[in-house]
Amino acid sequence: MKTSIDGWGSGLLGVVIFSGSLPATRVAVADLSPLFLTSARALIAAALAAALLAVLRQARPGRRDLQSLAVVALGVVVGFPLLTALALQHITSARSIVFIGLLPLSTAIFAVLRGGERPKPLFWLFSGLGSATVVGFALLNGGASSPAGDLLMIAAIVLCGLGYAEGAALSRRLGGWQVISWALVLSAPPMAIVTLMTLPGSWQAIGWPAWAGLAYVSVFSMLVGFVFWYRGLARGGIASVGQLQLLQPFFGLALAGLLLGEPVAASMVAVTAVIVACVAFARRFA
Repeated sequence: MKTSIDGWGSGLLGVVIFSGSLPATRVAVADLSPLFLTSARALIAAALAAALLAVLRQARPGRRDLQSLAVVALGVVVGFPLLTALALQHITSARSIVFIGLLPLSTAIFAVLRGGERPKPLFWLFSGLGSATVVGFALLNGGASSPAGDLLMIAAIVLCGLGYAEGAALSRRLGGWQVISWALVLSAPPMAIVTLMTLPGSWQAIGWPAWAGLAYVSVFSMLVGFVFWYRGLARGGIASVGQLQLLQPFFGLALAGLLLGEPVAASMVAVTAVIVACVAFARRFA
């Protein structure tokens, strides 16, 4: 019981930190290209992670861990940040945040495929209900929709769920912060090349909000949040704690409205209310 409570507490803190990712990305892509933002945030986080690993004298991962670390890097270091940055050129952060409601289902599916977990049938009913509500909203709300933006967000969710489940399973052996740190270090060389190739043509044209957005996603979204998130998934169960992501739209929509002044439609609030209601039932049968 203590392990489960600790896992949910760590997972909730990770969700709170991740809630600022999409609004920060939305601000950053106003002045920075998606490729540069993706590679730069990974490179900055990798430098911090490498320093942390060196100071704490962490042993290098074994060969059997490299494939899993590559999957983590593909899912959460490269795939999700790049695809969401591209999506946010077509849709608002408020709309993109609603798609986060699909993350628990994606994570749970990969928890079965990669983590060996077996939730009860009723878990899938309530997790699927929450996700179906999100998909229905995306299909029916045509006002601020963009087919390209919506498809990019769906692809991002799939890769992110894979990275979450793979990293959580590996965290049981390596530790939560070690997994994301080694994944960042592993991806640093190609990210450095991409950063150099996509440097902004004019630094003067980049405003301080874009730099602030880059700083947030580099330090908090790319590193600090994962320290708590992977710990929560490993200790509380991937499918179970993963349902906490259904709370992320609430935090994210509040940030999008308060900090960015984006319109938050009543339908968006209704959708988040329905999917958050599903988390209690999904948690009960996880």
